[in-house]
Amino acid sequence: MKTRRILIAIIAVVGVALGLTALKNDDKNFNISKNLNIFATLFRDINLFYVDEIDPDKTITTGINAMLNSLDPYTVYYPESDTEDIALMTTGEYAGIGSVVSKKGDYVIIREPYKNSPADKAGLLPGDIILSVDGQSAEGKDVSEVSDMLKGQAGKEITLKVRRQYENKPLEKKAIREKIQLPSVPFFGMANDTTGYIYLSSFTDKAAADVRNAIISLKNTGAKALILDLRGNAGGLLDQAIEIVNYFVPRNSKVVSTKGKIKQWDKEYFAGKNPIVPDMPLAVLIDRASASAAEIVSGSLQDLDRAVLLGERSFGKGLVQTVRDLTYNTKLKVTTAKYYIPSGRCIQALDYSHRNPDGSVGKVPDSLITEYQTLNGRKVYDGGGITPDVKIEPQEFARITQELVLQDLTFDFVNDYALRHPQIAAIGDFRITPEIYDEFKDFLKTKEFSYETESQRMLERLVEIAKAEKYYDSSKEDIERLKDDFNHSVDRDMNLFKEEITTFLAEQFIQRYYYQEGLFEYRMHHDDCIDKALEVLADGEEYAAILNVGEA
Repeated sequence: MKTRRILIAIIAVVGVALGLTALKNDDKNFNISKNLNIFATLFRDINLFYVDEIDPDKTITTGINAMLNSLDPYTVYYPESDTEDIALMTTGEYAGIGSVVSKKGDYVIIREPYKNSPADKAGLLPGDIILSVDGQSAEGKDVSEVSDMLKGQAGKEITLKVRRQYENKPLEKKAIREKIQLPSVPFFGMANDTTGYIYLSSFTDKAAADVRNAIISLKNTGAKALILDLRGNAGGLLDQAIEIVNYFVPRNSKVVSTKGKIKQWDKEYFAGKNPIVPDMPLAVLIDRASASAAEIVSGSLQDLDRAVLLGERSFGKGLVQTVRDLTYNTKLKVTTAKYYIPSGRCIQALDYSHRNPDGSVGKVPDSLITEYQTLNGRKVYDGGGITPDVKIEPQEFARITQELVLQDLTFDFVNDYALRHPQIAAIGDFRITPEIYDEFKDFLKTKEFSYETESQRMLERLVEIAKAEKYYDSSKEDIERLKDDFNHSVDRDMNLFKEEITTFLAEQFIQRYYYQEGLFEYRMHHDDCIDKALEVLADGEEYAAILNVGEA
């Protein structure tokens, strides 16, 4: 009898719970239906009564984007006109002339033609100002508009009218569009006699194959250790990241798992093949721009104690996106889960589900950071991003160096120089000579280069506050003395910060004359992070100690 009463009570509780759940679901469904109806009637009335004509596509897209912006930056709506952007992200392929372009004044300029691209074959040069494309003026158009004008059907010839320094009249250049494949591995080579270097820029659908080819080529060249550079890599396709990790770790090793709202979609991913280089010492370079798939690769290799990580703490994007097909050939890229690497930690840094009153999003607080362990028992932590085993702080640059780059003056000078000097020394031999540096200083004078330091701005603010609070008169002499101390001149700063300015200038020269490939080759031998990686890989004891190899 007692058992029967207990059973009846349990059934009653379950019934109430199910009823409450049903009511809750009914309430949610009602709210969804109600708000969709409000949105539809609101748009109907705007379309009917607004004083000016509206563009329905533009208005609705604006509303959709505002709604998605309240979620996270990675949930994105693609109207039919933009769906090719998804293809570019996943394949790295498009049809165009093969050039980086950027805005400068009222026009868009050629920033960098890719080597052997249609732009390169047509004789377009960095700094060329695009006046028109197939007779259509480019004046006042932004980068995306001009980029769309340059892209199109492969095999079709287009005519560009450009303005170039030292030319009396505009030049007409004809280029034939081609399928442009942006390489996921734009460069690999030998950093020294025994260590190979691979720069992986993105995780497109060809990334794993490109990395595999680079590993095999370097191994055949004599590489006994590898550096995998993921700095600046914003991520891409998950399957490519898993396959790349598999090149270094044993078969059946857990690489990553995903967990989201729909439990049927939760999944664990394992290395499915035997590794290519199971024992080769490996260093992975990361920075604050390494994100998503780049963090899966670096974090998994760290958790499995397979690589030493060097550089800066990574970005902290541990969110999974899925592309969904919508009606009328539109698409939605929606965040559906979070990534968890082998130790169990999530690398997501920002909590988009709990926003501050002003709409901003905060990082995971220290009080909620959890300790995990790698395969060898090393301590690692969640709370956002991957912390490298060897931290290398980024170099802080002087204000003058920043302004020379921001104002594009190093770019302008190098283009000016290149038009007057067809060749420079080979990559390994090139140096910024005193003559080149003096010429650069003279060039800056013709551009009336000037800038204000942060110290000067703060001092001006101090003067305003002191005057407002009536302290200025009594402190005038001290303030004027500070002004003298903080006053700067371009000539003085050009000499004071010559070394770091020269670094930027040399890279601009190498890129201008030897394209991207040349710049990567040059940086491979002029990079503090790569130098430190070579040092760690060359010292077997230090490498083993970092990974706790052989320790309990």
